[in-house]
Amino acid sequence: MALPTEKIDRLTVLHGAIVVTMDGDRNVYACGGLAMRGDRIIAVGEDQAILADFASGADDIVDLSGRLIIPGLINTHVHTSQQLGRGIADDVDLLTWLHKRIWPYESSMTDSDSFLSTLLCGIELIRSGVTCFAEAGGQHVPAMARAVELLGIRACLTRSTMDSGEGLPSSWATETTDSCLTAQEELYKSLNGSAGGRIRVWFGLRQIMNATDALLLRTKEAADKYNTGIHMHVSEIPYENEYVIKTRGVENGTVTHLDRIGVLGENLLAAHSVWINEGEVKMMAKSGVKVSHCPASAMRMLGFCPVQEMLEQGVCVSIGTDGAPSNNRMSMVDEMYLASLINKGKLAHTRGTTDPTALPAETVLEMATINGAKSVLWDNEIGSIEVHKKADFVVINPQTWSMVPLHDPISSLVYSMRSENIESVICDGVWIMRDRKILTIEEATILKTAAQAAQELIHRAGIQLPERMKVTK
Repeated sequence: MALPTEKIDRLTVLHGAIVVTMDGDRNVYACGGLAMRGDRIIAVGEDQAILADFASGADDIVDLSGRLIIPGLINTHVHTSQQLGRGIADDVDLLTWLHKRIWPYESSMTDSDSFLSTLLCGIELIRSGVTCFAEAGGQHVPAMARAVELLGIRACLTRSTMDSGEGLPSSWATETTDSCLTAQEELYKSLNGSAGGRIRVWFGLRQIMNATDALLLRTKEAADKYNTGIHMHVSEIPYENEYVIKTRGVENGTVTHLDRIGVLGENLLAAHSVWINEGEVKMMAKSGVKVSHCPASAMRMLGFCPVQEMLEQGVCVSIGTDGAPSNNRMSMVDEMYLASLINKGKLAHTRGTTDPTALPAETVLEMATINGAKSVLWDNEIGSIEVHKKADFVVINPQTWSMVPLHDPISSLVYSMRSENIESVICDGVWIMRDRKILTIEEATILKTAAQAAQELIHRAGIQLPERMKVTK
């Protein structure tokens, strides 16, 4: 089912809900509502005031009594092309994960595989309240764009770009610095602003171990020229920093080198950023770098990201899920819960004292909404429920065993909510999921087709999975 090609200038009024705005004053309306015309929010406030001002002229009035409305969640690091590979790389170290599983998988993908993978990933994103995501890098960006257009959500799409490194699949080893830049510029010119403005194209750097300094510098130059972002995996494992110290001649690691050559900046979204020191945190803060913290993925393969230290220095930290082979769950709801608990525990270990107030619920919700919007350079239009911003928000039904009783809405959103509580999702003024039914695609068909394509892809890639159990017949 395709979305309308033209936005309909309908006036819709939603009322009776707890509205968590995440605006500058962090207003919460205990019995609130909002009005949207077309793709924009035109009013938000107390229920009775919204009804008095807009009910008489509304095309649609929706009573959301007993519900919560929050801004659409923003996943700032996800590999949509990896969704067909869920479960192929569990319980292995990062380099084995990359060289033996993920690169063979990704290099064997077809355009059709990437399209299906993005659709499959999008289903899970929508069902966990995501209205915008930042693609971490894949090979078939036009296929991703076609899927995003159908799904109805927003995306910052990025090509996986590498011009050097050992162990690259043969089909990738021919890439040069020039070809990497040319391909990305062509994608920007052809796809940026497509899907009615819901798609933005970023420049990508897979990681420093697969990027020459020429690629790093020219990518920064190109992103600045086109006024767009750069998405890069940064300081994931100790070996990465050791590699940079050895090959780039710096005292520390990736962040230090990127700072030295002038790549750090406000348009750099640094994923993971686990193995950085205090001085590098300050470098990030000074240059305005954004960080995507991926709690589950970090705990699985990488380590403790110094999130609290980053926030204390003023770094904008958001939340990502990473891809399905490194975090089998694409749920931002789960990641919010993990982010708070993991970082409380990490501080207790590193500072020698417990601090239950570290990363409180309101901070985590900021990371998943307005900080996410800042991280994808889109906070002028998304990330909070405010007049003139895009109508991107999520309706939550807390009247289930997981969230009853509801004493503190903010706390419950982070510590109690499950993906099952996400009832409806609106993006760009369009209901893309309503009453738990996705309206933009045929979900059952996608699930069936994607499962078959995944089996064929793994076979084609020659990936051997471990036998977990001996099955007797």
